[in-house]
Amino acid sequence: MARNRFLARLIFLVFFVISLLTNILGPIVPDIISTFSVTLGAAGFLVFAFFIAYGVMSIPAGFLVERYSEKPVMICAFVGATLGSISFALQPTYKVAFVSLFVIGVGMAMLQVAINPLLRVAGGEEHFALNETIAQLLFGSAAFLGPWIYSYLVIHLPRVADHKNPLLSVLSRITPPGLPWVSLYWIFAAVAITMVIVLSLSRFPPVQHTAEERPGTFSMYKGLVRRRLVWLYFLAIFAYVGCEQGTANWISQFLSHYHGYDPHTTGARAVSWFWGLMTTGCFGGAFLLRIFDSRRVLIGAATGALLMLSLGLYAPASVSVVAFPLVGLFASVMWPILISLSLNSVAEHHGSFTGILTTGIMGGAIMTLTIGRIGDHLGLRTAMMLLYLTFGYVWSVGFWARPLISNATIRGDKAAAGM
Repeated sequence: MARNRFLARLIFLVFFVISLLTNILGPIVPDIISTFSVTLGAAGFLVFAFFIAYGVMSIPAGFLVERYSEKPVMICAFVGATLGSISFALQPTYKVAFVSLFVIGVGMAMLQVAINPLLRVAGGEEHFALNETIAQLLFGSAAFLGPWIYSYLVIHLPRVADHKNPLLSVLSRITPPGLPWVSLYWIFAAVAITMVIVLSLSRFPPVQHTAEERPGTFSMYKGLVRRRLVWLYFLAIFAYVGCEQGTANWISQFLSHYHGYDPHTTGARAVSWFWGLMTTGCFGGAFLLRIFDSRRVLIGAATGALLMLSLGLYAPASVSVVAFPLVGLFASVMWPILISLSLNSVAEHHGSFTGILTTGIMGGAIMTLTIGRIGDHLGLRTAMMLLYLTFGYVWSVGFWARPLISNATIRGDKAAAGM
């Protein structure tokens, strides 16, 4: 089938918005702790509410896509994100935060299930690793932007009288005094509503999924979960998202607690640069994937991430504040490589397999909550040592993965041209 550039670009935009709504949790963890007077574990429980939605909704979302197609499911997801954002913005309490974050997480799970197989079809199977890397680039760009928006709002909103910014003036009237960070959720509501409008007005070109690309039936899922390889890749996605969120969500709190950095400025910027370097890493990752087998790239990336994590946890403050963001640089290629290795390692039922893989995103829920719970008793530094296990598992995938279709490289293209 002919590749569809419009559809691929629309999917890239959705990746950007997903990240903007998802990855703001890291910078606001210190505010959650101080505003609601809760423990590390309780703060982690709110992050848990968001990411556990992936475990609850990913496979049902596959059935919804099968029955109603991608467009209505994506619109419904953004409607849910809008309602979740508005509900918390109107009533910023711990209980409402739990429910609203779960609702937003359900919407993001529906989007992930819909767009990943769609990107594989629209962009081409042989370019899937590269397109996923581009999507990760946009994902990281939005995550980089989020903490800067957060810092701007928490610094300038309390002093709105000193500015003539109409946005700040509006937000100051609808945001509770003393809680400037809550204004973020009004912005998220506006973004989600905009996406509902964009998707509603967009004309989805007809995309014919093969039998392997469709979300599938219950019998397909049942057959897949009996396969050892499926569970190995599920655990790989679980481990990776645990690495990503377990690092990003606790950077600001770690730097504040152990090194005394201000979470509204230095902490937020460290989280921003974690995602910013993840974005930068996508450029290098795309280049490396054109030269080397993706498994070798994965091994090198995981090794670098483990080294930076060690420096972040145990080096002096001046090194730690740089090392934590550098974890993002090495993590940048992990998601696209793991997704492409997973889907290119099975010959059929890719849609159903995507639903199972997306369920693994709940690793972000489990790891963030577990780190918080352990941190309450043994300290945050000790708790974050759990990340050695998850990064270690991602590292191991580079050794045991045996994809049916390897990523296209320059060497492979030349060999094919010489045939």
